[in-house]
Amino acid sequence: MAAAIKTPGVYVKELNAFPNSVVEVATAVPAFIGYTEKVPPGPNVPTRLSSLAEFHSFFGGAPKTKFKFTDAQTPPAPDPKTQFLLYYSLRLFFDNGGGPCWIVSIGNYAGDKKKDGFMNAFVALEKIQEPTMLVSPDAVLLTVDDWQAVSQQMLAHCGKMQSRISLLDVYDGTKARTNKDDDVITKFRNSITGDFLNYGQAYYPWVNTSITDDSDVDYSAFTQDTLAALGTSLTADAKTVIPDDAKRKPVEDLIKAMSAAPPAATAPAPAPGTAPAPTPVQIHRSLLAVSPLYQKVMGNIKQRLNVLPTSGGMAGVYTRVDNTIGVFKAPANTGMNSVVSPCIDITSEEQEDLNAPLDGKAINAIRSFPGRGVLIWGARTLDGNSQDWRYINVRRTIIMLEQSIKFSALAYVFEANNASTWITVKNMISNFLTNQWKSGALVGAKPEEAYSVDVGLGSTMTADDILNGFMNVTVKVALVRPAEFIVITFQQKMQTS
Repeated sequence: MAAAIKTPGVYVKELNAFPNSVVEVATAVPAFIGYTEKVPPGPNVPTRLSSLAEFHSFFGGAPKTKFKFTDAQTPPAPDPKTQFLLYYSLRLFFDNGGGPCWIVSIGNYAGDKKKDGFMNAFVALEKIQEPTMLVSPDAVLLTVDDWQAVSQQMLAHCGKMQSRISLLDVYDGTKARTNKDDDVITKFRNSITGDFLNYGQAYYPWVNTSITDDSDVDYSAFTQDTLAALGTSLTADAKTVIPDDAKRKPVEDLIKAMSAAPPAATAPAPAPGTAPAPTPVQIHRSLLAVSPLYQKVMGNIKQRLNVLPTSGGMAGVYTRVDNTIGVFKAPANTGMNSVVSPCIDITSEEQEDLNAPLDGKAINAIRSFPGRGVLIWGARTLDGNSQDWRYINVRRTIIMLEQSIKFSALAYVFEANNASTWITVKNMISNFLTNQWKSGALVGAKPEEAYSVDVGLGSTMTADDILNGFMNVTVKVALVRPAEFIVITFQQKMQTS
């Protein structure tokens, strides 16, 4: 500029006094992959939402899961073609403190479940930077081989992006362990392999929730071809409960009306001088009031719809813990809202193999404790033998630090690779890490013990690095690790007075 000044006068030149600041990236933005009622943007198009109301507006509502009735002793079984889990898992996510999220719909409820849709979703998510978690509850509805392929690809995607983790669901997570070849945990560990286990977490067992209530369940849940069998069983039950033929007649008429027409059909106009036919809602409520078997069957359906894998709820727990404390807090020893109980009760002895197996593939337990309720009792990744990546909060905190510093350092690409830039970058990162240390993410009595930032010729770079355009920065951090095992030692002391 000095060479361009030729006229006498006063000139003003402004210099930046402070380095750029590092902005902490979001840490709890899940991407849900699965099936929805509507697919307005088209399959495999990531869409950002912030509430369940927005989901209803864009993607519709809950699936109409159909059940097949066989007899009074056998609980109704869901028709696999009509069963989908994304919607209910999303509700569990919001109930547990969830916020902004991404939805990748891979098809509607009328399509077939195929792994190809999931694979294409991962490709689409490579273009979106914000998501920090992958959640795919519908994957457990695939065949076991397809579920394995999808789970492996989730981990590979996270390893490639280095900015997100995968919440994997245990296949058949409602089943108790057998400790044999067909053991659900053994099959899970044999299926999940690869080089990116530190990006994966899994929880066992699935949970019984309260997402679906009585208002969401009626006899429209049964397939039309099994309504007749239900009607036969209800009639036999009515004869036992109401021996009097005259008093039983109205109940039998309700059962015939239920079996005769599709549940959603509009009642026909009554003939002159006759009472109007009962509506499906009236039939359902009346049968609930007078038929114990109908009550039991409806309860079985509601209970089955409320059985969910854990990934959606855990994504909400991660969000809640991040927003109230920080990403450095282990998401454990906390409850899961809208969860009544785990599907399988686990003891401390049974959890030993889940938490610290020989292969390191730790599965975090969902346990019920007397007086304390249902708690998340584990905070390990699938890379449990690694001293670096054993704990979930360590893995996620490092991702947050890496991505935050990475995006801030982009401002210095193509800047002069000299001491002035090195000092600026070092101060920028140091200021950010100091704030992290103050918030409790890093351990140490003083900042120098919590982190170090090195950059410069002779320390992180050679002269050849500078000639080739490389500016190498080394950041070391001391992260908070959870107190997973608390040992209290008691010893008697001799009397002194």
